[in-house]
Amino acid sequence: MNNRLSEVRVASYACVRRDDAKTLLNPKGAAIALAFLAMLLPACTTNTTEKVGGSTAKTNVSTEEVADKTNALLGQTVTVRSEVERKVGAHSFTIGDDKLFGSEKILVINASGAPTVLPDDIDLQVTGKVAKLVVADVEREFNLDLEPQLEAEFRDKPVIIAQSIALAPEVGEVTRNPSAFYNKTIAVKGEVEDIVSPTAFRLDEDGLDGVVDNRDLLVLNPKTGQTVQDNQAIVVTGVLRPFVVADIEREYDLNWDLTLQRKLEAEYSQKPVLITQNVYPSAKE
Repeated sequence: MNNRLSEVRVASYACVRRDDAKTLLNPKGAAIALAFLAMLLPACTTNTTEKVGGSTAKTNVSTEEVADKTNALLGQTVTVRSEVERKVGAHSFTIGDDKLFGSEKILVINASGAPTVLPDDIDLQVTGKVAKLVVADVEREFNLDLEPQLEAEFRDKPVIIAQSIALAPEVGEVTRNPSAFYNKTIAVKGEVEDIVSPTAFRLDEDGLDGVVDNRDLLVLNPKTGQTVQDNQAIVVTGVLRPFVVADIEREYDLNWDLTLQRKLEAEYSQKPVLITQNVYPSAKE
């Protein structure tokens, strides 16, 4: 369950300059140039490891980590999935896991520009920068008018300045009541149960043994370069819609063969399908 998605490594050798190339063409300097390049290329290579979908395992954290490791996370963009504890103001609320005894609640300030709509009984996924609250700084930087009581209650405590907030239902919540989430961006946590094609897989309740039933959510993953593996614990963000195979094929040009089309249509026709925007590892509980 704690497996990580396949990573994409990008290596760039563009920092070899034209002057260095000319040196290679000079017979007198060839030996020196070759030795120089042997050292230069590894040093110039930009090896960046990105988790497909943008966030890395390091930035996908729990509220407990934000509370306990605030200094280490200051200035970093993190993604947190958690229960809403209470609304504090027009642009702020707290999150935290009530199951963790004594866990500190984290203040979230909505700087996304979208209205702050807090759901009942559904977790939220929050992505934003970790900071220590200084109300005047936040108001000035994000053009917000915050409530005066925030200063007294949360000053110098950890806060996430949210740039993105999404509903974070469980797989079963989506499959049992899909109409509540249709045409909305949601962030669903689960385990890859069955990869049915390079562009589609089933997502099951995290930790439950999988059979094709009402817990399974079909996920369409049309982006090239995003790969998953069986039994990986992941979070998928995307838009939920009813599965109509003709519409899906036309819009995404997936080139599914007739056998796969018929199989998926038989199992999922008019059931929900999640069209991915991002896929990334699930934070450890």
